Amino acid sequence: MDRVLVTGATGLLGTTLCPVFEDFGYTVIKHALNSEALYQFDLSQATVTSQALDRVRPNVIINLVSLTSVELCEERPHSAYMANTKSVENLAAWIAESGEPCHLVQISTDHVYDGMGLHKESDVTITNTYAFSKYAGELAATRVPSTILRTNFVGRSKDSRRESLTDWVYDSMTKKKTVEVLDDVFFSPLSMRTLVEMIRLVVDKRPNGTFNLGSHDGMTKAEFDFAFAESLGLPTHTMRPIAADKASFLKARRPKNMQMDSSKFEQEFGIKLPRLVDELGRVAEEYRNVV
Repeated sequence: MDRVLVTGATGLLGTTLCPVFEDFGYTVIKHALNSEALYQFDLSQATVTSQALDRVRPNVIINLVSLTSVELCEERPHSAYMANTKSVENLAAWIAESGEPCHLVQISTDHVYDGMGLHKESDVTITNTYAFSKYAGELAATRVPSTILRTNFVGRSKDSRRESLTDWVYDSMTKKKTVEVLDDVFFSPLSMRTLVEMIRLVVDKRPNGTFNLGSHDGMTKAEFDFAFAESLGLPTHTMRPIAADKASFLKARRPKNMQMDSSKFEQEFGIKLPRLVDELGRVAEEYRNVV
């Protein structure tokens, strides 16, 4: 069975992905910068990364390492570069130079899109440092056998240090907090569980190229937040729709429309991705089980 190195294994997506891959029989090697992972090294350091990969000798690398705070990326562009670009450059360099048959699965973002309509893979529009650094990481991945997945995800976090969008909505509404929700920002995320299932298909087939990986029938973040809370019977009267330009909690510029056309992925794998409303229901079930 393949040796799968998961970088950033103890983060928001990694804590869902790793157990699933282990259940399916993959040899999962976990990397992170904390004691919860077997391998702890800084991916932005070329020599350290190369030496660690020489020991691991993975067949597949699923790269989940990323600085995802849009505000922090804007404030510290060098940190964004080191986490989102340089790390990928170092992974790709090892694959290219080692001669090992290794496939890189690079998890990217829907933040590389903006503007009207459903976006195909060629419709790149960069609006902030986060998007720029992630796109540069994509370019680094293309020098070796790789699958680049542009995606966004929601679902209950298994990482006590990281809160997902749905965690935030659930916590805010159960505590009756007054919150602002964005009524002019469109997206088409998948649940973490569906995303992990799709990544498994990628690892099995290993196509080269860049693919959108999102749900059908996207909606605004406000619509999603209201629908999610209502599906759990939570009160929504403290939820206030607001335009992104008026939101005091947003400092860096963000795209207004990140909805993706994922037909290329569907055609590659012969599947039909779920509608967002169905993913919303799947995610709500995760919270309903702990109510």
